[in-house]
Amino acid sequence: MSKRDGDNTVPGGRKRRPPRRPRPTGRQPSSSAEGGSQPAGSPKQSSGAARRPSGGSAEKPGSGSAKRGDGSAPRRSPGPGLPGALSRFAAGLGSGKAGAGKNASGPARPADVGAIIGWTLLSVFVPGIAHLRAGRRRTGLILISAYAVVLLGVLAFVLFSLDNVGIYMRSSVHTTVTALAVLGALCWFALVISSYITLGPNRLNQQGQIVSGIVVGVVCVAVMAPFALAATTVQAGSGAMQNIFRSAEDDPDIAPIKEEDPWNGKDRVNFLLVGGDAAGNRTGVRTDSMNVASVHIPTGTTVLYSLPRNLQHVRFPPSSPLRKQFPNGFMAELPQGGLLNEVWQYATDHPDLAGGKNKGPRALMDAIGHTLGLKIDYYAMVNMYGFADLVDAIGGLQIRVERDIKWGGHYGTAGTIKAGNRRLSGEETLWYGRSRVESDDFNRMSRQRCVIAAFAQQATPQKILTNFTDLARATKRLAQTNIPQELLEPLVPLALKVKDAKISSLQFVPPEYWPGNPDWAKIRKASAKAIQDSLKPARRARTADVTASPGAPTATATPPGTAAAKPTATPTRKTQKAGSTSLDEACGL
Repeated sequence: MSKRDGDNTVPGGRKRRPPRRPRPTGRQPSSSAEGGSQPAGSPKQSSGAARRPSGGSAEKPGSGSAKRGDGSAPRRSPGPGLPGALSRFAAGLGSGKAGAGKNASGPARPADVGAIIGWTLLSVFVPGIAHLRAGRRRTGLILISAYAVVLLGVLAFVLFSLDNVGIYMRSSVHTTVTALAVLGALCWFALVISSYITLGPNRLNQQGQIVSGIVVGVVCVAVMAPFALAATTVQAGSGAMQNIFRSAEDDPDIAPIKEEDPWNGKDRVNFLLVGGDAAGNRTGVRTDSMNVASVHIPTGTTVLYSLPRNLQHVRFPPSSPLRKQFPNGFMAELPQGGLLNEVWQYATDHPDLAGGKNKGPRALMDAIGHTLGLKIDYYAMVNMYGFADLVDAIGGLQIRVERDIKWGGHYGTAGTIKAGNRRLSGEETLWYGRSRVESDDFNRMSRQRCVIAAFAQQATPQKILTNFTDLARATKRLAQTNIPQELLEPLVPLALKVKDAKISSLQFVPPEYWPGNPDWAKIRKASAKAIQDSLKPARRARTADVTASPGAPTATATPPGTAAAKPTATPTRKTQKAGSTSLDEACGL
């Protein structure tokens, strides 16, 4: 046997078979069962196995898998029907990348315009879902996790602030919210664009790309709008606060506001509420409506004192510079002069006598406080037309009008507010409290206190938040106040207490109190008694468990939810009671 023969032989003396040439595609080579023998060590074909039909691709010996003629594995697609559709959907969510051209497990991204737009819109509410749909699992999970953290953070802040709603009055919170709103707008804009690109809009035809691009552009603007609204609303409120409320450091008459005790150890705070009428055809400020709200800080129980504008010859405390000028009362030398509503303007016009410039508010606070035997802590003067804007901003006031009220001029030619339960607009509310047609100042005072009570009751936090921008715009027409910015944070929870607490009212009107010849001692005594009575338990609560003696009428408590008895007509100087009365009963609230 020659050397060549040794090179081409295998053990056993047989010659090595030369490698086969690849046959052209489409022709079936002979199987090992039909022709040649199998190489040693290769798995034998079962005798019972079915033969591959003609035209199929041949199996490579020892491979155990069939291949196509071009060397690639055959693509297997799910069967028809619902199982196949579910399989394709699962394959699209869980495997492949949006940028992949081919995917052995099925399509990994939407294939039409509707799907791309739909998944992009869904990503606005569930960030990361479009990335998961496109196969970017890591990016999608990161976005979903970040979104969950943000939601938990917002929820934690809201729950924390439920016990301290005044925190929203802080300028630092305003700045933080504005910055977060701007950042949120940019992040959601980037999210929409990223989700859209990840879904592969370049696979669409030209028309599909144009349609989807326009829709996504509109979505980008839409998702930024809420953040822009939040930022502008917060800035509007912050601007209104800066415009109306000054710092305590700017007013030497205001005691410093301590963070740990903003009320300086007091359990009661007194506010002077002034309705100013500075019309264009009048000179100076006319304080036509003057009320004092004495608020019990722990409970919010409030006593509202109404003083007539024509109260004459009020006295000033020893600490007031005007005490030296008017030791016997304001303009006591004038029998028909020296009205209470002239004090503000007089002090403004005579800074040399009032102790400095712009001392009108302080002079009026001193005079009213000395009259009632109280120390007036703060004041707020509301321009009449600014108050009408406030009423419109919360959607009007629901007031029970006892009788027709004509308004406009001296004869009421401008209009009539009909009797009944009415929702009055800002202008109607203004004239309801101001009209003198067929009435007098004492009727006006009664209506004004009902307006104040209705506003305090119906200006709910929900209405304030819903109409915050309009309210901020309306407050710019309010005249002025000395309530400092530092007090706004504790003032908000106190206002919420007042809204849900009892409000009683005391008017100093005839026949008990004559403005032309007031009994100052009697006024102070009634003022103190009204505060004492306001802190007593309600009569209904005191009589709920009372058992009458035999033969006497039984006192029963009014069941919860039972409508209160209809109040009588608005009190006048003939029907005004001597003591304080509940505003809910007097005004039918």
